[in-house]
Amino acid sequence: MSKTEIPESFPSDPNEVFNLAVDGMGGDGAPEVVVAGLAVAAERHRNIKVLLIGDEARLLPLLAKYPKAASICTVWHTDVSISMDMKPTSALRMRQSSMRLAMDAVASGRAQGVVSAGNSGAMLALAKIVVKTLPGISRPAMAAISPTIKGDVVMLDLGANVACDWRNLVEFAVMGEAFAKSVLGLPAPTIGLLNIGAEELKGDEKLRVAAETLRESPLAAQFHGFVEGHDITAGTTDVVVTDGFTGNVALKTGEGVLKMATTLLRRVFQRGIISRLGYLLVRPGLERMKEWLDPRRYNGAVFVGLNGVVVKSHGGTDAEGFAAAVDVAMDMVTHGFNESIRERLSHMGALLMRPQVEEECEPALPVS
Repeated sequence: MSKTEIPESFPSDPNEVFNLAVDGMGGDGAPEVVVAGLAVAAERHRNIKVLLIGDEARLLPLLAKYPKAASICTVWHTDVSISMDMKPTSALRMRQSSMRLAMDAVASGRAQGVVSAGNSGAMLALAKIVVKTLPGISRPAMAAISPTIKGDVVMLDLGANVACDWRNLVEFAVMGEAFAKSVLGLPAPTIGLLNIGAEELKGDEKLRVAAETLRESPLAAQFHGFVEGHDITAGTTDVVVTDGFTGNVALKTGEGVLKMATTLLRRVFQRGIISRLGYLLVRPGLERMKEWLDPRRYNGAVFVGLNGVVVKSHGGTDAEGFAAAVDVAMDMVTHGFNESIRERLSHMGALLMRPQVEEECEPALPVS
């Protein structure tokens, strides 16, 4: 079987196309969290069609329990799944795994996107080999949405590429702009390049060349220039572009700061009677803040730059979080995410032919 052919066991009309292929066995709480999440998604996306891939013996009783999920799903049986600690090289050899079959469905055109809460390293490796990279994109990137004081920000790359040249950064800007349009609904998202300072002379040569290229590109009106670390949460721009090493550090630092702030607030309000009374007074505001910063709202990292929509849900999420990942995938499918990237790149061909000033982008070593 070639990488784009579908197996004979495919459980549907050969002309039927699904919105999403969902890995039913990926994630800590699978398959119940996956099916429960699809029940939530069915309420939000009335015409969605899902190819749910996994062990029928476990999925069918859950679909009976969640009839709304059953109404949108067609089950494709496989009893093979990729564990959360499996090495990507081993996962690539499991051609009948639920994650691999989901990727095959997209590569063959039977589904428009994939959602999985499974092993991140395996998912990235399979996406690159099976779904493949979009023409004109040198390497895919990982993008996600984070909260800011003004709204939401799209940030990429978050770990798919440890080091990048200027051309990769420009491509990330194109992909990030398309992502912000599709998922955040912004007509003209602003773009910033993450740097150690906002001044034009700051940073290394690749950053300066990337900035110069963006200023000469069709994205010039949306390009803000360089931004610093504090600009991410300040909402200075709608899209923040950086290499995967820096982006991953920034993301995890932000997560750590949020956990620290939550822990310190809990300690403050537990110190005594006065503190507890103070908590009762500010509780409504804290509940609103908790809702705004709820990580489930931002569940769904996306591998952008591929020949299909590929969304990675957090492995430990609940049904509401998994539904949020489905929301992201459906927004991208519905609003023609990849078509927007192709259109932008078609108008930037000459600009992307400048001589290289750095080594090519180094892919991150996939982690399980």
